[in-house]
Amino acid sequence: MENLISYIKYLIIGIVQGFTEPIPVSSSGHVMIVSELLGLGEQGFTFAILTNTASLFAILIIYRKDLMRLVTNSIKYLQTKNEKYITDFRYVFLIIIGTIPAGVLGVLLNDIIAENVTMTTIAIMLFVTGIALWVIRHINGNKKDKDLRVKDALLVGLGQAVALTPGISRSGATIISSIAVGMTRETALRYSFMLYIPISLGGVVLGFSDFLDEPNKSALAIPYTITFISTFIMTYFAMKWFMGIMKKGKLIYFTYYCFIVGTLLLIFY
Repeated sequence: MENLISYIKYLIIGIVQGFTEPIPVSSSGHVMIVSELLGLGEQGFTFAILTNTASLFAILIIYRKDLMRLVTNSIKYLQTKNEKYITDFRYVFLIIIGTIPAGVLGVLLNDIIAENVTMTTIAIMLFVTGIALWVIRHINGNKKDKDLRVKDALLVGLGQAVALTPGISRSGATIISSIAVGMTRETALRYSFMLYIPISLGGVVLGFSDFLDEPNKSALAIPYTITFISTFIMTYFAMKWFMGIMKKGKLIYFTYYCFIVGTLLLIFY
């Protein structure tokens, strides 16, 4: 019975992680909140790698056609220098540029950030996210993939770097930044998750040895498997749902949500 309850708790955390990863409400903040409520304590780096990998797989599946085109056409451009492939090659270059700020700051500051996060911090950051979403709620720019510049990539990349703090949503920060520099909502959404892929993949690669060295692997095999599967499934469907929300321009819903959760955290913690 005790094992069953534990499995249900890990299932819940997987559902929460998967559902909140694509949407602008901070998955890391929500995992901390739910872990506290379920009495599981702080989830370690190994757990973060596990859930991050599951979400990454879901996003890769959703954007598989775009990724195949970008990789194939970029290779063709490097081989032939044919101008018809240059747009996709430039887009890949801008993904790399946009990844740099969070990649550098993540390596330098990740431990410091992780050690100084409280429920109050998460609450305040949720308010910040909610306010930023409210500010850009009616904006829909005209920049598409071919119109993006290095300056745009760096600004959005800085937004992603800010989201290293739990409570600041990664998708929210990058989508807000993308819309703020003039991208259409569709372009902002795609670029946001194209930036997510290398950052997430880098985290998986760098943390894989820690995952292998986990001392309780055998004891955690079943709960971790449950978490991985539930995170993967929920990320996939949440992302599909969020794509529809973005098309309708209804980001204001997440403003209300961030304000409500932030207020509850301040009251009860």
